[in-house]
Amino acid sequence: MQATTGDQLLIHGRTVGAGEQQAEILEVRGDDGHPPYLVRFSDGHESLIYPGPDTEVLNPNR
Repeated sequence: MQATTGDQLLIHGRTVGAGEQQAEILEVRGDDGHPPYLVRFSDGHESLIYPGPDTEVLNPNR
């Protein structure tokens, strides 16, 4: 997975009934756009994450 600052992550729920979460990438801390990413979720909290296979990168400029 590769991303840049400003991209969005769409994290799909892993279990039935679990909703999707969306987060904005604030900082890419890995090499060449790879995780970990510092993100801000839509509810305002920030976290350092290593996205799993249930995550899509959305780039509004592509």
